[in-house]
Parts: sequence; structure tokens; C-alpha cells
Amino acid sequence: MQIGNLKLANRIVIAPMAQYSAEDGQMNDWHLMHLGQLAVSGAAALTIEGTAVSSEGRTTYADVGLYSDESEASMARVLHGVRRWSDIPIGIQLNHGGRKASRQKMWDGGTQIPPGQPNGWKTYAPSPIAFAAADTPPVALDRNGLAAIRHAFAAAARRASRIGLDFIQILGAHGYLLHEFLSPLSNRRDDEYGGSLENRMRFPLEVFDAVRDAFAHGRPVSMRVSGTDWVEGGWSLEETIAFVEALQARGCAAINVSSGGSSPSAQIPIGPGYQLPLARAVREATTLPVIAVGLITEFEQAESILRSGDADLIALARAILYDPRWPWHAAAHFGTQIKAPKQYLRSQPSGLRNLFL
Repeated sequence: MQIGNLKLANRIVIAPMAQYSAEDGQMNDWHLMHLGQLAVSGAAALTIEGTAVSSEGRTTYADVGLYSDESEASMARVLHGVRRWSDIPIGIQLNHGGRKASRQKMWDGGTQIPPGQPNGWKTYAPSPIAFAAADTPPVALDRNGLAAIRHAFAAAARRASRIGLDFIQILGAHGYLLHEFLSPLSNRRDDEYGGSLENRMRFPLEVFDAVRDAFAHGRPVSMRVSGTDWVEGGWSLEETIAFVEALQARGCAAINVSSGGSSPSAQIPIGPGYQLPLARAVREATTLPVIAVGLITEFEQAESILRSGDADLIALARAILYDPRWPWHAAAHFGTQIKAPKQYLRSQPSGLRNLFL
């Protein structure tokens, strides 16, 4: 498989997974250990967790950032450590939390921390509408605020380019800032950034253009989208397809199809492969590579998604945290071969002597 100019060894990619372990936006040895084990998993690409483009864009106070010299240096250090031992392509997901920023770590409940409280700050969004009833309403972004966020995304992309990341995924899903502009549930603006679908897509497309222009050497830039809000009157699959078509016209390299995140009252039919109909619809409407994600855990399940044409690649998240050798076991299951570090070649079971390349 090839995404832009990036060649992939197989159809397994590792999704970005928040670790809530950074300090002032800076990576540390936890990230070196976490990314290091995933980098020798046999997957074709590894995506660094959702990374804030500004301090107030962090979803929690423990999110990774790429908005300062210190955060850039800490990420470069982790990358250097991982790349000493693995040649897996490594990218990053860039994000701004919008009205869902300033929260507790997920294992501490994930509730919003009000501005002025320790580890809390003022949040920003398209409109002054809180995500949850107990949240402090965000400040509606004015033109200067919009310009600052566009600049922050571009600056983060330049930092990503400088430290040698191979690709960028922009997070336009899960109820964070760019998705907030897309969804009528959170965007009630009456200027050129609100109202019609064309207007609601305007700011996310401007951000995509800014990142694409700032990320050097033609390396791929993709987008993660929510195919639906799962709420009547919210962001829809039809609107998603129109957004993807606009992204494709601007040089987007791939689309990762997820869902939800705009409303705590969403009725999401969670189960194995529950987002596949969304991925399938997007794939039928575009020639872009489509990445499926969401409760894909079994080898045959993943293979059937590819063979049926529902998606072009499989993104693993919790499944590969639980089993960091998932790609090895999938290769053994299907009787094929996979790359492994030389240090681990002797680990092959006696009946699988041809597993490792």
C-alpha cells in the first residue's frame, strides 16, 4: 500500500492513543517505552497520540503538545530513541481540543476543570455552547482567534517536519475544535464560518491548507473525520462525504473514518465493526485510501474488511495496546511473513520457523 509518497509494508496502522502522561506538553520516558514497543510490532505505520497545537488546545493538562521549543525537543528525543531500533514510518495527529479542552485525565473522570482552577483554563469554540451541562461555556472565536489557531496548526506542522516525522493526521473528529466547526450542534455562527455546509467546512479546510503548506517535502497529510454525530440534526454521513471530496481536491492523502464525539447524549450502536458502514460509504464516494477504525480486534474480522472493500487499511488502537504483537500473530494465523527485530528472531515458535522476514 502507498499513501502519497509513503510506502507501507502491510495494511495495519497503529491509531493515535492518548496517554495523559506528558508534563507541560512535553514527552518523557513513558512515551519512549510506549512508542518503542509499538514500533517493533510489525505494523506498517505508527501514529503519535493526539498532539495539541497550543497550550489551551490540550484536552487535558497531561496531553502531549508540539507548540514550543521544549515540547519539540522532548518529542525529538523520543523519536531518536525509537528510530535507533525501528524503521517504521512514524506520524503524528495534530489537534485542538476546542470546547472539550481543560479536562481531567480520563482515569480521573475526564470532567472539565473550570478556568482559574489548578490545571484549568479558558476554552474556545465556534460558538459559546458548552459540551456538557456542567462545563463552563467556551469563548466564541473571533477573527484574530481563528488566525491564531491556523498559525498554531501550521507552526506545529513545521515542527513536525523539522524533527522528521513521516506524515500528519489532522483530527477533524470526536467533537474537538475542527469537528465543532463542522457540526451544527456546536456551530451556531452567523458569519462566513457558520450556517451552510460550505461555511461550516471553511475553517477546517483552511487549517488543512495551512498544514499541507507547512509540512515539507510532499509528505502525506490526512484527516480523521467523524462520519456522523449519531444525533438527529447533527453532522451527517452525507456532509462527511462532501467534506472528504473537498479535502481530496486540496491534496489530502487519506481519510480515517471514525464517529461521534459532539454530544454526550449520542446514541452510538457500539459493537464490533460498528463504524464500517461509514467507512464503506466514504470509500465508495472517493478514490482516497480509507482507514477503518473502531473495535476491530480479530484477524479474520480485519481481513474480511479489506477483502470486502469496506476500507483500504485497518487502524488498531486498544487491541494493539492489549497485544503489542497483534501483527505477528495475524501473520502466523494467515501463514505469511512479517518483519521483526533481529534481537527477537529466536522467539519464533518451533512450528513457525518462516514467520519472520
